[in-house]
Amino acid sequence: MTALDTPPAPAAPAASEAVTAPRMDGRMRLVLVVLLVAQFMLAVDFSILNVALPVIGEGLGFSLGGLQWIATAFALAAAGFTLLFGRVADLLGRRRVFLGGMAVLGAASLAGGLATTPELLMAARVAQGLATAAVTPAGLSLLTSAFPEGPLRDKALGLNGALMSAGFTTGAVLGGVLTDLLSWRWAFFVNVPVALAVLLVAPAVIKESRPAERPRLDVPGAITVTGGLLALVYGLTAAGEHGWTDPGVLVALVAAVALLTAFPFVERRSAAPLVPIRVLKRRTVVWGNLAGLLAFATETSLVFLMTLHLQDVLGFSPLAAGLSFGVLGAGTVLGGLLAPRFIGRFSPRTALIAGGALQAVATLSLVGLGDGPGTYGLLLAATFAGGIGNMLAIVGFMVTATSGLPDAEQGMATGIATMTQQVGITLGTPVMSAVVVTAATLPGGIARAVLVNAAVVLVAALAPALLLRRNRRQADRP
Repeated sequence: MTALDTPPAPAAPAASEAVTAPRMDGRMRLVLVVLLVAQFMLAVDFSILNVALPVIGEGLGFSLGGLQWIATAFALAAAGFTLLFGRVADLLGRRRVFLGGMAVLGAASLAGGLATTPELLMAARVAQGLATAAVTPAGLSLLTSAFPEGPLRDKALGLNGALMSAGFTTGAVLGGVLTDLLSWRWAFFVNVPVALAVLLVAPAVIKESRPAERPRLDVPGAITVTGGLLALVYGLTAAGEHGWTDPGVLVALVAAVALLTAFPFVERRSAAPLVPIRVLKRRTVVWGNLAGLLAFATETSLVFLMTLHLQDVLGFSPLAAGLSFGVLGAGTVLGGLLAPRFIGRFSPRTALIAGGALQAVATLSLVGLGDGPGTYGLLLAATFAGGIGNMLAIVGFMVTATSGLPDAEQGMATGIATMTQQVGITLGTPVMSAVVVTAATLPGGIARAVLVNAAVVLVAALAPALLLRRNRRQADRP
């Protein structure tokens, strides 16, 4: 029986028999603060340039079509290499990879802020993406290995999830503020002092973590999965620009399917697989990551849809639209704080179901948005409630996907979870964009896409309800 199937805790014992709940000591708190600061900064980087893209294009001479690649270059590197770097962190040392990635991130951010040509800026964004691919799984595995499985780890993952989601929202707001008041270059420069502070403090606070015996790196598996993820992210991103029938998009997506389908067969033949087959067969890993993929894809694409509604239907400025999502950030923070207690009382599986159900109801209510300002209150209330549900599901996903695995495989497990997160973020927007353009009017297209979004969230809630329950006793068997 695993954490997924743990029944509700029994009634508290009498005072004379009470057992003290586990508490974080001072060192644990310092480790948590350092890792959360790093993860928050990485989340900010995903969205901080979105508002600034037109200004960057004018300043450096990007073509209109080239602007999208500022974001795409980052996403390709971040999603494509995250599983590889997660395993590298297991083999070479998670703290070493974490610190190396933070150093690259600080240097790349400085280079991006000083860039004078499109080529230099693109190189900086690729380096930022590679650093994110290294730091995110290494940081998460340091977190999961620093806190024992149970309430302390659930609390740490809840705070991590809350700050990451808040970081996405903060990035959109901060990008607009910095661009309006200072310069788009500060969207890069803001990372430098944070990275420097982490590099100064982390070596004294975080202990190295790696297995006693280090197997060889699975090169064929690394090439297969990295190539498949790069093709998938490229195909999804290009589909949003060129359409799903574009030959280049189709070639990329077919290549992604072929490589990712081949990956399990490559792993079966490997003496030291990147992801052991027994892990790929675990229901907690498979269905937990599926639920996480859909949770990230739906919430990030909903932000895109509501941005269209606020700016193109209601006429909000980019900065005003960004500030409107502050309520979403507040909802995700609240959800992250509530999630550990909810999981402790019920189970991660129940968190996936309840969080998805709340998000689905909140999203469905947005179908009623009209083209008048009177519905603005509905948008704020629904995004706040949806943020709580989404974060409850995301923390449930992280606990589900990393539970029951030894510390030696936490880098691999968090690498898979991080890959799920980043592919989900990339997947949602082009899919919803394709739905929007099927309608005759923009408000009609947004309403149709919101309805599809709510249906996908409902699937994400039903999957763990049906598939994890069906073989409950076998959930953790290889």
